[in-house]
This record gives sequence, C-alpha cells and structure tokens, in this order.
Amino acid sequence: MEPFRTLRSRTVVLARQNIDTDQIIPARFLKITHRAGLGRWLFADWRYQPDGSPRPDFILEQPEARGARVLVAGDNFGCGSSREHAPWALVDWGFRAVISSSIADIFSNNAVKNGLLPVRVDAGFHGRLLAEPGAEVTIDLEHCAVRLADGTEATFPLDPFARYCLMNGVDELGFLLGQQEAITRFEEARP
Repeated sequence: MEPFRTLRSRTVVLARQNIDTDQIIPARFLKITHRAGLGRWLFADWRYQPDGSPRPDFILEQPEARGARVLVAGDNFGCGSSREHAPWALVDWGFRAVISSSIADIFSNNAVKNGLLPVRVDAGFHGRLLAEPGAEVTIDLEHCAVRLADGTEATFPLDPFARYCLMNGVDELGFLLGQQEAITRFEEARP
C-alpha cells in the first residue's frame, strides 16, 4: 500500500445520497478476488448504457474527472452490504480519499484497510465541497484536516491505528509482520 501523508487533488463530486456498495461496484463484478481492473466497473450501472457504452454525462466520464484523487459524495456514502470490492474499485480508479458528511462504518473500516481514506466533515464544509466541483483540496493526514485553496479547513475523525497504517502504507497484517522482532523476544522470554 502506498503511504498516505498529504494529498493535494481536485475533487470529483457525486452528490447523490445513500450511495450503497452495490452502486459503487455492482454484485455481478464480485466474482474476482483480486483488485486490479475493478476501477473499470466503478459505478457501472450509472456510468454505462445497457449496451455497455459509456454515458458521456456521468461525472467519471468527464475530462475534468481524470486524475482527480478525491471523491466528494452525498450523505451516507458506502451504506449497504460489506464488500471490500467497493474500496478496491475506488482505489483502482485512482481515488485515495472519499469525503462526505457521513460514511457507513463498515465501508470506512474496509476503506482504511485498503488504502482509501474516509473523510467525515461537518455539514457546512461538506455543502461547500458539493457546491464547488473540481475544487482543489489538500488532505493532511498527520493533522486529520482537509483544506481548501482559500485556507478554509475542516478536521475529521480517524481511528489512531487506521491513521498509523495509512501513513505508513501498511495494512493490519503488514503491521503485525513488522512486529516480528518484538513478538520473538516476547515468546523467548515466556516461561
């Protein structure tokens, strides 16, 4: 996983509320167990016509979305069933963070374990981001803050262990493997 400390990016705004994991990555794409290539199917039912051709009016098909690493979504993002494929698809497309005023807990847990930062901000700051598609933001994970170009800033909560893992580019298993010397010393000292 790529370490996450500071991210500066334009935003992509998808203002719909209650975007569930089946909308993020429809169930028919859950047959694979690897992450690569899932970005192609991100928001597939909204992004593609029934014949498979892209909907040119969908935000991810717009030129201004290319290269953006921050998704600003409506309230209650990531609700629904637990599936790691949802953050996998977002990360594979190129997103490193999702900002909303509310993000489902199960989605948040899956996200941080897969290198995607869930950023919960207050309603006023969120409303401003929704109203300014393509805004330049800087996310500072060390201080758990997101800043707009004019200096307006909002802080966000994040579990300290999840923050540590994201900042160091490790998942839970990587963290445990990094503790091998301490584990060995502990085991050797046990009677």
